[in-house]
Amino acid sequence: MKIISMIPARYSASRFPGKLMQDLGGKSVIVRTYEATANTNLFDDVIVVTDSDIIYNEIINHGGKAMMSKKEHECGSDRIAEAIEFLDIDIVINVQGDEPFTDKESLEKLIAVFKDDHDKNIDLASLMVHITGEEDINSPNTVKVVVDQSNFALYFSRNPIPYPRDKSIPVKYFKHKGVYAFRKQALLDFYRFPMLTLEASEKLEQLRYLEYGKRIKMVETTTEGVEIDTPEDLERAKKAWK
Repeated sequence: MKIISMIPARYSASRFPGKLMQDLGGKSVIVRTYEATANTNLFDDVIVVTDSDIIYNEIINHGGKAMMSKKEHECGSDRIAEAIEFLDIDIVINVQGDEPFTDKESLEKLIAVFKDDHDKNIDLASLMVHITGEEDINSPNTVKVVVDQSNFALYFSRNPIPYPRDKSIPVKYFKHKGVYAFRKQALLDFYRFPMLTLEASEKLEQLRYLEYGKRIKMVETTTEGVEIDTPEDLERAKKAWK
């Protein structure tokens, strides 16, 4: 089984433009993410795929591998799908470019999902973290996921799910971490499927998979790290890095 990691990287992020080139402990966020992923030694290859000459040159100048997108893309999955279409691979792990605290244990759990899936019933896998803070649970910037008893995703939302109408019921809330593992064909299917209503409404690409009947196996991890979506996140990341 050939497994690679691809890191989609846009320069012009809407909430924090240029965030991947911000300094984190003496290196840019995107270089930190690339190095954290490569240093796990789990992959046959690690490649940053980007629409930005700045990010491309940043990775190449630090001894990494990078590819330029040929087309404009709305989301990371589309960017990766274009890049892997003609590559001889089985599984691709999508690590977000703003995840410099990516850890080996969590990635190993994702890879294990496919090694144990002998009948190839699972299309993709992703990570979730148990959260308890009211701010996280209610924040639209924290994507929540609900799962069935086998930990297959039922829905993702920026709203609190499930809604706590009966507050006496003990409910666990899970934050979705934007690290995915795809079978190659599932990713190519996504690339060819048009966006539907749920994805368009919530602005969450993972909903496209659910709307078209793909199965997403969620894997719980205890490693949350810091995802850098805002300048405030960057300051938290700097403190955590120290």
